[in-house]
Amino acid sequence: MLSKKFAAGMLILASETALAQVPAQQRSNAELAAELTELRQALAEQRALLEDLRRQVAEERLAAARGTGGAAQSQPQPNVPPPGGAQQPALAVGQPPKRDTKPPEVAPIFESPGVLTARGKLVLEPAFQFGYSSSNRVALVGYTIIPALLIGLIDVREVKRNTSTATLSGRYGLSNRTELELRLPYIYRSDSTVSREVFTGTAVEKVFDVSGRAMGDVELSLRHQLNEGGADKAYYIAGLRFKTRTGRDPFDVVTDCVRRCIGENATGTGLPLELPTGSGFYALQPSLTWLYPSDPAVLFGSVSYLYNFQRKNLSRLVLDGEREPLGTVKPGAVIGFNFGIGLALNEKASISFGYDHSSIARTRQNGVPGPGSVRTQLGTLLVGLSYRLNAKRTVNVSVGAGLTRDTPDVSVMLRVPTSM
Repeated sequence: MLSKKFAAGMLILASETALAQVPAQQRSNAELAAELTELRQALAEQRALLEDLRRQVAEERLAAARGTGGAAQSQPQPNVPPPGGAQQPALAVGQPPKRDTKPPEVAPIFESPGVLTARGKLVLEPAFQFGYSSSNRVALVGYTIIPALLIGLIDVREVKRNTSTATLSGRYGLSNRTELELRLPYIYRSDSTVSREVFTGTAVEKVFDVSGRAMGDVELSLRHQLNEGGADKAYYIAGLRFKTRTGRDPFDVVTDCVRRCIGENATGTGLPLELPTGSGFYALQPSLTWLYPSDPAVLFGSVSYLYNFQRKNLSRLVLDGEREPLGTVKPGAVIGFNFGIGLALNEKASISFGYDHSSIARTRQNGVPGPGSVRTQLGTLLVGLSYRLNAKRTVNVSVGAGLTRDTPDVSVMLRVPTSM
């Protein structure tokens, strides 16, 4: 296209130069007038062709800039000398669109979103999560004389746990790279334990049902995108989450005694008569999330560290309103990491696969590890699907399968982020 444009300009210039080199005295006035008329007509045709070529080039470059989302810059056209030898300035094709510095969107399967909220925008995200877990426990309460002979009782328990959590999250963009999030959870829990009461000598198993519903621990998070990223550069997002203890405290629910009770009752199941909905401890969690575009996929992951603040002068509420002193309790810190890959199926749907792991340290009581407290490993395999309903609303569904004994067997989450 540009070669045709340059050839047209050179033809016009050559015509005028040839006309100027012919001596006027060798021609009659009629011949000069006729030749001048033909040259002017040719000059008008060439100018029309030149303008048409410029218009086509401008339209093609504008369409290319729109199709790439503004990553390309408009290049100036080469200067073509117009008739008469005058230099004409190059034409500019609009303003180059601003480069998009936001990370690519993927189907979310972890807690923290990858794409931050734009400045001055508000995103409300109602969500519902259901988790189910079951476990068996065998405890020998006594002592052995030889490995085949036990003096005491055998405590066998089968626990089935259902947890439903409804959450309303609000994210507000403080800038194009910083957002603030507030999460308000409401939790309903129900446990069914099949066991026998220890220290009673009975061989009859009983079902112990317990439930609890109340507000959970409110969370406040701040996230900031550290760099611009790009096609061959990873995006890094730093986060800081603060967890309150607004949920029902586990130390304020009544426990059915098993080890020690105030009064004559020294038996029982050792289980709470009502389930708590909060951890009972303040916590602070810094994190770092990364996303790396690798067409047609997006690689992502994060690392985090959850620090739980200790509480002093704690006591456990037991039967008859009495309290059993526990002293100073500090839950173990949680080291977490996850990674995954996201694929865009089409312009509206995307799918993600990932793995999430958390390592929970031992809980310490009065400066020493608590009775029965060990390091716990939680591993979950996740798959998620995202579908954009319209420009403001998206539906995200994720399913998790527990890979370790202490992890919930299955978890399902539904989120509907909506831009306001």
